[in-house]
Amino acid sequence: MKDDIILIENQYFGCVNYYSLLIKSINNRIEQFENWEKRSFRNRCIVSGSNGLIHLSVPVSQGRNQKCLYKDVRVNNMDNWQKQHWRTLFSCYGKAPFFEYYRFWLEDFFMKRKFEFLFDMNLEILSWVLKVLKSDVVPVLTNEYKRKAESGIVDYRNKWIPMNFQKEKGSPEYFQLFGEKTGFQPNLSILDLLFCEGPNSVHILRQQNE
Repeated sequence: MKDDIILIENQYFGCVNYYSLLIKSINNRIEQFENWEKRSFRNRCIVSGSNGLIHLSVPVSQGRNQKCLYKDVRVNNMDNWQKQHWRTLFSCYGKAPFFEYYRFWLEDFFMKRKFEFLFDMNLEILSWVLKVLKSDVVPVLTNEYKRKAESGIVDYRNKWIPMNFQKEKGSPEYFQLFGEKTGFQPNLSILDLLFCEGPNSVHILRQQNE
């Protein structure tokens, strides 16, 4: 996998398997010229609370059924969605071992910053996650859309979506805050792993399927 060229979408606080794939590949292509896809992790992530899974969704302007390129989708900031997301994360993970470790950047992101375009926001999230994972991976953006990936490129676009994200076997297991009550929940947002395992997260991601 390390030498493969990976083609994948840009996710909102992407799932654990998404980041496991990215950090184990030195050649990543982030798709930016695809058409907008609804019901995907492009504008949502899934975390865990004491009563089970919680879906967090970023509202987009003109609704989820709009027809345009992903890179042109605008965030609907009329709703105070960032404050709502931050409150949910604080409620779910405020007592997690490494919540305070990542709190400064996240609180600033959710409470003080506004983004016009969803893709740009997710790109900044991607850069931050790779930084805290101490990964030297530098994803490259695509410069055109191709429905079928070229030879030598492995297409992972839409491999994980909210409808099937826990069906794949081999997701890494780790300590989870509510694991004793809900059982282990695989392939949640990378935030779940970071809050629960902190700097050890990168080692867990690298061990997946090895």
